[in-house]
Amino acid sequence: MSLTNLLKVAWRAVLLNKTRTLLTMLGIIIGVASVIAMLAIGEGSKKSIQESISSMGANMINIRPGSQMFGGVMDQSEMQSLKLSDAKAISENAEKVKHVSPLVNGSGQAIAGANNWPTTIYGVSPEYLPIRDWELEDGGMFTDDDVRSSAKVALIGKTIQEELFPNGEDPIGKMIRFKSIPFRIIGVLKEKGENTFGQDQDDVILAPYTTVQKRILAQDYLQSIVASSISEQDADEAVNEITGILEKAHKIPVTEDNDFSVSSQQEMLNTFSSTSEMLTVLLVAIAGISLLVGGIGIMNIMYVSVKERTKEIGLRMAIGAKSRFILLQFLIESVLISVGGGLIGVLFGISASTIVGNALGWPIEISSFSLIISFVVCTVTGVFFGWYPARKAAASDPIVSLRYE
Repeated sequence: MSLTNLLKVAWRAVLLNKTRTLLTMLGIIIGVASVIAMLAIGEGSKKSIQESISSMGANMINIRPGSQMFGGVMDQSEMQSLKLSDAKAISENAEKVKHVSPLVNGSGQAIAGANNWPTTIYGVSPEYLPIRDWELEDGGMFTDDDVRSSAKVALIGKTIQEELFPNGEDPIGKMIRFKSIPFRIIGVLKEKGENTFGQDQDDVILAPYTTVQKRILAQDYLQSIVASSISEQDADEAVNEITGILEKAHKIPVTEDNDFSVSSQQEMLNTFSSTSEMLTVLLVAIAGISLLVGGIGIMNIMYVSVKERTKEIGLRMAIGAKSRFILLQFLIESVLISVGGGLIGVLFGISASTIVGNALGWPIEISSFSLIISFVVCTVTGVFFGWYPARKAAASDPIVSLRYE
């Protein structure tokens, strides 16, 4: 018997009891739809995180006081371990570093006329904007002369503009007060939106770091230093350079922990991507249980089908059908049910992902990989769970089968 004839016979057998076939497919449909949806949500989240972190400055490197720690309380001396001299040393000696900016910040109430808004002021250098990939919408950035003279000038984000100048006034040249210190607005930043951590990147005031240190915080140490490598490929080398420069500047013995930590955006990206992938694998594994249940359902129905068609099997073998054709026919029936359920599951999975993405605003990414792997898994499931019933049918004794009641 040719493969085409076997396919026709198997197809007729599958269609003979449509309701039972559809119910058998249900487990596969639910399993495949769940896997497609979970992979789409996982891939979408991963891509969204990558874009969000890149928007914070793809080449950015963070230098923070204190050793790398996850929880616990930082010693006061470690909190003050970064000085302006460290930023200068990095700027002068690190060959793979393009920009460096000291960073200090303080929270308080920004006031303009009768309007006020709780926010954070960041003391930075003019190099801060290219480090963060931030652009100006209006006005200009303060200069090195402004930094040296501790000028009371500032740039504001869109949120500050909307809250302090709600009537659409042009804020350039206007005065705002932050902790009783007046600042003249010289620029407005382009809108950035929220970052990965849900922080509003437009709710900021930027001023020269010398101004914030002397007039607002009254401190001589830095809360952090931010830098950018020449390119993304140079980020790891830049991190090593900065670490070596600071170890030398702080005279830290080899046997002691550093009193600072250096990390690149790529490390953060790898951490988030790794976490996202772990969650995706976990969710797909849970969804995969439905596929296992669906496969067991196929085995059960195929076994019942073999029992119901025992006489048919005996008759076909009695007139010359070979065992391998009987085996192949039942395997094809099993694969047809599994793959059919898989195709319906793919459609349900794509529809469910799209609906969830639109309803909840979640990023969705349906990859061709997830569709191919679903099809392969369905085929393997059909063969694996259909093998035992098919093998049992092929091993039947025609005489015993013909006498079966």
